[in-house]
Amino acid sequence: MSVLAMRSIRQRPGRFLATLVSAFLGAGIIMTFNSLYDTAGRPGVDPASKEILTTSASVVGGYGTLLVFFAVASTLTVNVRQRAGELELLRCSGATPGQIGRMVVGETVAVALIGAVLAIGPAMLGGQALLDVFKDSGQVARSVDHSFGPVALLSGFDITLVAAAGAALLAVRRATRGRRQRGRARTRLAYGALGVGALSTVSTFAFSATDEALMATPAYGAILLSVGFALLSPRLLKGVLERLPLTGASGWLAVRNLRRRADHLSGILMSLILFTAVSVATLYMQGVESDAMRASGAVRTADAKNLQTLNLTVVGIIVVFVCVMLVNSLYAATTYRGREFGQQRLAGAGPGQVLGTVGTEGLILTAVGLFFGTVAALAGVIPFTIVRTDSVLPHQGLGIWLAVGSTAAAVTIGTSLATARRVLRVPAVEAVGSTA
Repeated sequence: MSVLAMRSIRQRPGRFLATLVSAFLGAGIIMTFNSLYDTAGRPGVDPASKEILTTSASVVGGYGTLLVFFAVASTLTVNVRQRAGELELLRCSGATPGQIGRMVVGETVAVALIGAVLAIGPAMLGGQALLDVFKDSGQVARSVDHSFGPVALLSGFDITLVAAAGAALLAVRRATRGRRQRGRARTRLAYGALGVGALSTVSTFAFSATDEALMATPAYGAILLSVGFALLSPRLLKGVLERLPLTGASGWLAVRNLRRRADHLSGILMSLILFTAVSVATLYMQGVESDAMRASGAVRTADAKNLQTLNLTVVGIIVVFVCVMLVNSLYAATTYRGREFGQQRLAGAGPGQVLGTVGTEGLILTAVGLFFGTVAALAGVIPFTIVRTDSVLPHQGLGIWLAVGSTAAAVTIGTSLATARRVLRVPAVEAVGSTA
């Protein structure tokens, strides 16, 4: 099966481009931050600089590992679903589920290995730039030199390859396991995340306003709540669609398509919910903390500066990864609908009506993702604001939320419309005659 996997990559390199991009970015981020471990281990580094470098590498490295897994998993899920006919043909030819799984894992690991190799150069430059940021903010001594050594290389390759292999196995299992069995496990995990997230946010009231760990509890609670909502995204989307009063041909068709494809769109909605919750919660809580520090006249400690840098860096990483995940998933999902678009055009729909339907679908997905992501974020922001400032809502206004929502809408709707416009260039008869 390994020979078949390599031939599949050579015959259809475009299919694996999304996986390559996800692995490249993931390995680059992991190696960039884990190079701080190598830097902290250099002789002559003072204890304060070593602590900040080690903390930054461990926190962001953990987020990076999860993001690599989710990015590759979302891409592979769409890929495997689109290859259902090919995989079924292999099974009819005598291939066992284990052999098919090894083939998909072999393809994914080979592509991830290429992505990790390509990421070495950018990671070295990124590590140096990140160290300069810490130096400019006074968190690390000017005498510390950057080092890109074995920790960065081994962690980048190991984490990327393990995450890619795990994501490939998960995608194959999701495609081959029974829908009822998969749904029960996912529901249990979702309710577990919601329960733990709710307890985490409520426990914020057990802290005082000056505790250093005050922000951690509501932040993790908001993340867990968003994970729970994300896992329940197919049900949430169907529930919203049942109560959505859309009229007109494009609106009616968009709702019908979304109901039929709710399970397939779960990866896109999951990315939107996670992006909204983590970005809104982190940025608002950091804004509340910064305003409280200025109001009290206190001088920022090195730990406070480091926390702010980490928060903004994590949000930046999430923005990049979620944008990549959304673009990859939306591009693959919309390109796969070429036959459907051709049938609509042969039935009398014009290109403008098809684009209107796609745009309405993107708008609905964005609105649902923003709503549940905002609910999860507020569950963490409100307790933190009450404890830190005695106010219920932060005083930063709607600017942060509007920026996050605009980014999500631009990526989701823009990618869908741009891809659909490209697909519509194919003549309708040719699109319908092609294989699904």
